[in-house]
Amino acid sequence: MNYLTNEKLVIVGAAGMIGSNMAQTALMLKLTPNVCLYDVYEPGLLGVVAEMDHCAFEGANITWSTDPAVAFKDAKYIISSGGAPRKEGMTREDLLKGNCQIAEEFGKNVRKYCPDVKHIVIIFNPADLTGLVVLLHAGVKPSCVTTLSALDSTRLQESLARTFGVQQSKVTGAYTYGGHGEVMAVFASKALIDGKPLSKLPLSPEMWAQIKYKTVQGGSNIMRLRGRTSFQSPAYNAVKMIEAAMGGDKFTWPSGCYVNTPDYQNVMMAMPSVIDATGVHFTDPVGTAEELAELRASYEHLCDMRDEVIRLGIIPPVSEWHSCNPNL
Repeated sequence: MNYLTNEKLVIVGAAGMIGSNMAQTALMLKLTPNVCLYDVYEPGLLGVVAEMDHCAFEGANITWSTDPAVAFKDAKYIISSGGAPRKEGMTREDLLKGNCQIAEEFGKNVRKYCPDVKHIVIIFNPADLTGLVVLLHAGVKPSCVTTLSALDSTRLQESLARTFGVQQSKVTGAYTYGGHGEVMAVFASKALIDGKPLSKLPLSPEMWAQIKYKTVQGGSNIMRLRGRTSFQSPAYNAVKMIEAAMGGDKFTWPSGCYVNTPDYQNVMMAMPSVIDATGVHFTDPVGTAEELAELRASYEHLCDMRDEVIRLGIIPPVSEWHSCNPNL
């Protein structure tokens, strides 16, 4: 079978719904035959291993472990959904302390067992903070770590498509930047709806407010409808991110990445970005004064949460980050 690479991919949190979907998607897309499934919950993990074996993926070399020393050893690519899931009524930010502690352990495992890892995708919430914690403790280059924020943009695209009755792929130029949480910045001033500028279409303030609400609350809506947090869309997008890092098609939806520019300093947040075989590369968003003000508010919210993680002792003060990770 022709796989994109033979290098080792580790799926962290593989016993969960997101993790098991990531494993299946990675093998269906033929990213690599060498997939290691890792989770601390052995019964669930064994169930996923059996499911993958029953799919009978040709040429697949599926391994599994509950031991990070075994799972992480020599890994070149990692996707992690290995945090506590959001429950109905919770915001992504509500998961801050517990999941950042999990991210700290995860980062230390990377530093210890696979310091030469090429790319890591973090998708457990609050991803902007868990990704930052992993980056600091793993000691890798910032271009090697991304977080899943694309869902906010795909939800914006879907909401606009439904509003105007067009195929979703006919909506272009509409993205969200900043935090992957309750405070995100919606950029749609350059959006095209089936080739027509959004600004030229009938859109009342009430309609626009509803579109933004559906975008921000897209995950909560799925939770209400299905009784559990979303798992298929995050799994698919995360695997497409790691596919790009492996040298496949570039991933051009906004990714969460480490940002340290004159305007936005020492945070992980969604930016206009591209993931390719050399890592993630971003540019500054371009938008209206209102959009940029939303981005500033989102950035300041991320700074507040980052400072809370520092107060919890999970990461050191910003002045000490270079000592923790010389790449920063």
